Amino acid sequence: MKILMVCTEKLPVPPVLGGAIQTYISGILPYLSKHHDITVLGINDSALPETETKNGINYVRVPGKIFEIYREGVVRYIQNNHFDLIHIFNRPRLVLPVRQVAPQSRITLSMHNDMFNLDKIDPSEANAVVQEVSKIVTVSNYVGNVIRSLYPQASTKLQTIYSGVDTERFLPGSHSKMKKIRSSIRKEHGLENKTVILFAGRLSANKGVDRLVRALPLLSKKYKDLALVIVGSNWFSQNEITDYVAYVRALAAAQSVPVMTTGFVSPYDIQNWFAAADLFVCTSIWQEPLARVHYEAMAAGLPIVTTARGGNPEVIFPNENGLIVENPEDPENFSKKISEILSDKYMMKKMGEKGREFAESKYLWTRVADEVLEVWKQSENAEIQFSEMEGTITVDVVNNAGIEGESKNATDSIDSKIDNAAGSKDSKKDKDKKSKNNKKQKNKKYNKNNRKN
Repeated sequence: MKILMVCTEKLPVPPVLGGAIQTYISGILPYLSKHHDITVLGINDSALPETETKNGINYVRVPGKIFEIYREGVVRYIQNNHFDLIHIFNRPRLVLPVRQVAPQSRITLSMHNDMFNLDKIDPSEANAVVQEVSKIVTVSNYVGNVIRSLYPQASTKLQTIYSGVDTERFLPGSHSKMKKIRSSIRKEHGLENKTVILFAGRLSANKGVDRLVRALPLLSKKYKDLALVIVGSNWFSQNEITDYVAYVRALAAAQSVPVMTTGFVSPYDIQNWFAAADLFVCTSIWQEPLARVHYEAMAAGLPIVTTARGGNPEVIFPNENGLIVENPEDPENFSKKISEILSDKYMMKKMGEKGREFAESKYLWTRVADEVLEVWKQSENAEIQFSEMEGTITVDVVNNAGIEGESKNATDSIDSKIDNAAGSKDSKKDKDKKSKNNKKQKNKKYNKNNRKN
């Protein structure tokens, strides 16, 4: 099949600036391209050409960062290029505009977080999206269950496909390819003879790394050789000193335990820090879909302490490859779980080995690609929920999406249709203020704050 993979508007593919979705796409592309003619549509970046073909995969890049700008570029490209199947990543609000200009294409959707939540997409549009797609792939059962609870009719289309990791790149520090790198990093940063605890992720309040820093005084009473390395920044490829970043650094500076903050680390170098560590801790206090750092820590042979939030615990088998903190709000709970691992060196070693075993047996990119290929195969046989007459979306779907023009040809007035599609994103507050008799005006206005993704 001729297949288009539509990325999000935030970060480019390949993941030169990082990003879980971008890493996921790049991880499976080499395998998918052996079976289908693949084009990847994403945002442009100064480090990448606007179009290129590499290893048989076509890349097209359009302006992004802002959803509405990106949507326009996506629609214009699809309007002029036919694909048998279009796979959209994490942007359900792209589905109806894409359907408008691709009436004959199958559409599948991958969900990596909460973009179906009520504050992200109007229910009328979400219902139409569920109708239009043949399958909805999620990165965890948690994400799928949230969608199911909001839109029960999506149940038959939902399928969890756990992410993967490059086990040839993420290797244990004891591996022959990583011993020298591990030794060099530890020597350069004064980590020799230390038990290194690693956090890797964005430095934001919902990621909760401050809890780990605040757990250090309790741990240091029992363990005198500890060091903490915090890898990451406020946002991908950025090193802005936000209030939270400043807070974490101030906490770190006050500790008797050495705490190193690296700032942003290139996704092409991040594996070296995993190899230099001895224990990985994920401190998320929000309902995280499922952080991909878990897969990377497993591949690096690190025991894991994570939180019982969102999908994170789905890849942790307690006492096998890690432990789970039930209440991550309290730093003491991290101290207890970390201490439980550090106090038993045999268990610590076995957890790391089991994690590596899981990475090699459960979380290879080949497995992810195989499951995606099966989804696409199933989609070939799925009935398109689309009106055949004049190549237009059915009236109900058009009205639900707020797209103007009940029976217009899909190629007519595309800019107007796509702009009006956002009309359903009015906030409830705005709706309460408007008269029920002013329905037409209500569909033309929208609150920009509620259109952010």
